[in-house]
Amino acid sequence: MNAVIIGKANLRECPRCEGIWADAASLEQICEDRERQGAVLGMATTLSTPESVEIEQNIRYLPCPVCSALMNRVNFAHCSKVIIDVCKQHGSWFDKDELRRIVEFIRAGGMEESRARETEELEHRRRELAAAKAATGYWPAPTDPPQSNYPLWEISLSAAATFLKSLLR
Repeated sequence: MNAVIIGKANLRECPRCEGIWADAASLEQICEDRERQGAVLGMATTLSTPESVEIEQNIRYLPCPVCSALMNRVNFAHCSKVIIDVCKQHGSWFDKDELRRIVEFIRAGGMEESRARETEELEHRRRELAAAKAATGYWPAPTDPPQSNYPLWEISLSAAATFLKSLLR
């Protein structure tokens, strides 16, 4: 892969497929810095319109270029409609135009929308927990089955902050 520098972020690009590898720190820099986002948007490429974005018929899991473990496929920010390949330890792989689409998502307020959804979900869970305490007179213990995907007893401001930061990775 060829080295590509966007602002101060060091990325790697595959000359064959035009995919881009970003380590976690570089992706976080791009997500937070409007100047770097402008550099991504300024990259010369043809961008497909949302109507012409095709759903992959043959889903395949890619190996991480660093450790060769199969990466997870993740909808960036859980609502961007851009599925990227992520190695939690080493970084993210973006197929052609995916990084550009993510930057456009961020600039259109997508991260704020995602954070608002997550905050609303956390508040909903907090209300459920308070209602459970009021109805039963005790806080559910960690051994009690959770009411949703996230255990209610783990919800705190620090957990929420950690979760929101992980959305950027």
